[in-house]
Amino acid sequence: MKTATLKDKRPLVLLSRRTKTVLLCLILSIPAYSWDWSETPTATTSHSMQMRVEADFNKKWHNGLALHFGEDLRFDMFDYTDGINAGASFNKSYTNLSLTYKHPRFKYLKVGIGYTLKIIGNKDWSNPDKWMRHRAHIGISGSYRYEEWSFSLRERLQTEIRMGDIDQHIATGYYEHNRADLYLRSKLEVAYHAKSKPLKPYIWCELVNTLNANPLQQKYKDNDPSNTGHQYIRRVRSSLGLVWKLDSQNSLDFYYRFNYGYDRDVTVKANSQKLLLTEETSYQHAIGIAYNFGW
Repeated sequence: MKTATLKDKRPLVLLSRRTKTVLLCLILSIPAYSWDWSETPTATTSHSMQMRVEADFNKKWHNGLALHFGEDLRFDMFDYTDGINAGASFNKSYTNLSLTYKHPRFKYLKVGIGYTLKIIGNKDWSNPDKWMRHRAHIGISGSYRYEEWSFSLRERLQTEIRMGDIDQHIATGYYEHNRADLYLRSKLEVAYHAKSKPLKPYIWCELVNTLNANPLQQKYKDNDPSNTGHQYIRRVRSSLGLVWKLDSQNSLDFYYRFNYGYDRDVTVKANSQKLLLTEETSYQHAIGIAYNFGW
């Protein structure tokens, strides 16, 4: 029996090349899914000083449950953004309600859930969608005590829900902001419990990482969307404070805090559909006093 000659095999080779050509044409006919900023991204830098006043109320039960309610008021003493002072004003308020649980056999661990109503100042008060946000969180913390020193680490998963309409970029289908932002907040604290004295100095640091920033909000190398986007650290917070225990139920907390913030504010122009990015960097100093009542 004759074996297949080169001439016999040639149609198969030609058929393979035709198939490749057809597939390549099909791929090239698909529109490329890409986008870019309509204008060169801009950046702003702000320096501010705040005064904060807080009140917290805590109710503990013998089964390890504890209920917490608190109010946090924040006022800007000054706020310089690119050299322009916005002046003194009401900044934000937080109304917090949370429930924590600590098992009697595992006192070094504590879990909790909570809700926060966030009110933002300097907004259009006639429209609640502009100044109201809703937060919810779930978290776990671990602590260790060595003589007068205590160390604690808290991991908190937090979502913040935005109200009202959000502009959409039609070409990509993405919105300029998420309806619900998701963050991971990691906080490490060290405290010293002075013997025979009602004082407890402490220091802590917290990192806030984005978890679901959409592609318009993600961070890109050189702000070039053709590069791979990724999540980023949105806040770095640190605090140095002193708790003064007045009696078995009342205490005062005096503190200084420094917050470094980085935000990527995306604006979608409704008519032109232009994409505008502003990188906002903030350096915030705060002094505050907190009253705590527990029973």
